[in-house]
Amino acid sequence: MQAFIVGHATHPDGHMALALAAAQVEARRAARQPAFLPTLGLVYLTDALAPQADALLAELQQRWPGVHWAGTVGVGVLAGGVEYIDEPALVLMLCNLPPASFRLFSGRLPMPAGWADSALVHADPATHDLDDLLLELAGRTGSGYLFGGLTASRSRRLHIADGVFEGGLSGVAFLAHEPSDPVPAPRLVSRVTQGCQPLGPTRQVTAADGNLALTLDGQPALALLLDELQVSLQQPQRAMAALRGTLVGLTDGGDAALNRGGQFGSDTRVRHLIGIDPGRQGIAVAEHLQLGQQFAFCRRDVAGARRDLVRICAEIREEIESAAEAQPAAGGGPPPVPRIVGALYVSCSGRGGPHFGAPSAEAQIVQHALGDVPLVGFFAGGEIARHHLYGYTGVLTVFTAV
Repeated sequence: MQAFIVGHATHPDGHMALALAAAQVEARRAARQPAFLPTLGLVYLTDALAPQADALLAELQQRWPGVHWAGTVGVGVLAGGVEYIDEPALVLMLCNLPPASFRLFSGRLPMPAGWADSALVHADPATHDLDDLLLELAGRTGSGYLFGGLTASRSRRLHIADGVFEGGLSGVAFLAHEPSDPVPAPRLVSRVTQGCQPLGPTRQVTAADGNLALTLDGQPALALLLDELQVSLQQPQRAMAALRGTLVGLTDGGDAALNRGGQFGSDTRVRHLIGIDPGRQGIAVAEHLQLGQQFAFCRRDVAGARRDLVRICAEIREEIESAAEAQPAAGGGPPPVPRIVGALYVSCSGRGGPHFGAPSAEAQIVQHALGDVPLVGFFAGGEIARHHLYGYTGVLTVFTAV
């Protein structure tokens, strides 16, 4: 299956950027045999082009009639091994999927409960009760798995689902399929990579007041933090510098906080440390805390983020190969070997090439690890995986087919 084609370009005029990207798409489309007939399109714009979104969507619909379009805005976008950050750019991915295998949803057209197996989600970060909405949406899918991210824009915050929306969420629901389907849709495999390194042990929240952690493992939270950072409030400048570089990894009580490599697992959400309360020996975190949560101090770590990004790519390949071995072959021959036919990568707006040490470095790591497969994505204001909202992470989802 040749299910995906990518185009990308930068230009101050969004229509010129679209024309350049469309020329790449059409050149690749013309070389496909059998004929490539797109049914779904993903489009990601940098925020410099956000004011032109309505006109660009209209042009996309005119260029490719009958194609359904979904997407959003980021402070950066990526395609292949190229990142466009803080410049006017757009990326396109056209998908040749069975029309019955996906369905767009939005505030106008909600996703039916039980229809889909998983869903790509784009959302406005200012949406009220967004965490609850994601949990409810995940419950409407068979696997409970969402992937995607939040709009990141310094101008107009918007997302696209055959229309341009501000506020709320939208996306693409994907139907599960059986291998016996006449034209099976690609299978999705997804992983989360964390960009932070734990500083010390994982502890349990034993007393809290809203977003203020009071005790961890029964000990004053602030005293533990200062001891871990080896600073004192008697030296406020040094202490504040260390506190500003410290984050918190939160994991629900029954979930695994760390993966086999000692990095945070996919169930951990990294949150800002937003203040301290010396009088109550508390630490304020950008999330409402629950007793029994696992709590670890952490710091952004470039080397760790690079290793973890390579790890999730390897894990995705291992899962694909394991699924192939478990699939019985027709006629007693070797099992069919699935391959990656396309990929979507949503990364935090604080990551990207500059964080990894060179222009386009993050996208190049992903592209090198996956091989020469169509890849697009954007740099988000928050990343979505399962029913969780993350920060400082990357969410890599690949589409596989035999």
